[in-house]
Amino acid sequence: MFNKFREKMNNIKSVFSIKDLENISGIKAHTIRIWEKRYSVLEPMRTQTNIRTYDLENLQKLLNITLLHNHGYKISQISKLTEQRIPELVNEIITDKSFKHHAISSFKMAMMNFDQTLFINTYNALLAEKSFREIFFDIFLPFIGEIGYLWQTNTISIAHEHFISYLIKQKILLETEALQAKNPTNDEKVFVLYLPENEIHELGLMYLNYEIQLNGYKTIFLGESVPISSVKDMKKYFDNLVFICYMTVEPNVNELNNYVREVIKELLDENSELWAIGRMVENIDSKLINNNIKTFTSINDLVEKL
Repeated sequence: MFNKFREKMNNIKSVFSIKDLENISGIKAHTIRIWEKRYSVLEPMRTQTNIRTYDLENLQKLLNITLLHNHGYKISQISKLTEQRIPELVNEIITDKSFKHHAISSFKMAMMNFDQTLFINTYNALLAEKSFREIFFDIFLPFIGEIGYLWQTNTISIAHEHFISYLIKQKILLETEALQAKNPTNDEKVFVLYLPENEIHELGLMYLNYEIQLNGYKTIFLGESVPISSVKDMKKYFDNLVFICYMTVEPNVNELNNYVREVIKELLDENSELWAIGRMVENIDSKLINNNIKTFTSINDLVEKL
């Protein structure tokens, strides 16, 4: 396992294709070529077979140009700016409208450069203007969605994904820890949060743990890859349980409904419920849904239910 991870770390991208730039910036490759040819806004390198490649400086510049262009600046105007003036102008024109784009671009660069300081500085700047909830829903969630796309298109490696996910998790943990210093104010229910076996995508579950505690409830966070038998142990200690199961990729489609049947058999009774969330829930057989089972297609939908 360690050798595989080290191998991936050694293959981290520092040189990008024009398709990578399209995936990261959202600007079509055809448009990037036009901007490059007509206005010389980027300085690509060339392979021996004359294929364009771009370094991190080109990527950073393109992200800044994209923000300026989206803000109404013509590419002909941008091309006349000095290298120093472009990032200065970006900082000058940032408004609520462009704040989200700029923050996500900064987080992308932090991810691509493995730059923890840039991530923290960007986050602290956001926190000075927005609540943690606003940052999560307005910035982190869209950014996480883009990370998934960038990974699927092979623009980033698993090392990039792990690096940035860890930093986001740190912020969730810090906010959650601040809540844990207070006793729960609502004792109607106890929430048990877990991921099914072989499921390791816990970032969304971690945020739900924060939101539930923010609403005054006691939570038991069990984390990733938990067998039903271990979840069942919670019934020995608490009444009026709500089990929150986050299903991103597991159980797989072929095993999902059998898994739900086992949950019904082992966990649910008149004093307990299952709240299922994640991409897989849309595949649950509607015949299995009853008053003790609720499904949610998004974190926001579940938060509104609290």
